[in-house]
Amino acid sequence: MRIPAWNPEASPRDPKLLEAILARRGGNYLNLDLALLWSEPLARGWNALLGAVRREFALDARIREIAICTVASLTGADYEFTHHWPEYVKAGGKDALRAKLSDPARACEDRAFDETERLAMRYAMAVTRDVKVPDALFAQVRRRWSDSGIVELTATVATYNMVARLLVPLEVESEKK
Repeated sequence: MRIPAWNPEASPRDPKLLEAILARRGGNYLNLDLALLWSEPLARGWNALLGAVRREFALDARIREIAICTVASLTGADYEFTHHWPEYVKAGGKDALRAKLSDPARACEDRAFDETERLAMRYAMAVTRDVKVPDALFAQVRRRWSDSGIVELTATVATYNMVARLLVPLEVESEKK
């Protein structure tokens, strides 16, 4: 990582914030948290936003995770991909498809992924690469998801673009197993 890992001696933080992060993370900080905690307001807002995206959205978890993995692949956020691919598999995705996501443009046309996954990948690609989504693609998205689903899919892609744009410049590394 391009900055040192946060530690409480260098920069004390609100114990309630630390408890909330640890609760969301299952008891351990991730390297990402040890970067975010250098800014208490950022860490607080991040924990709330990412907690909502990951645990409160009605969007199908498999679709959420394939969209996140598409963003990670497109942006070179290996850390993000490493953390979210197992979540995709846990939500019903096929682990054997992992290598295909190294080329999202090909993957989103590959029938090894189901139709809804391919649509979510195409949408994630458009939002990530161009921001403006072509009308024809948005019409397909509208036929597949409700207004709430469209907002949640869009917010998921936007949120994980934000995550990638912090991970990649700071070179946050995956945790050692």
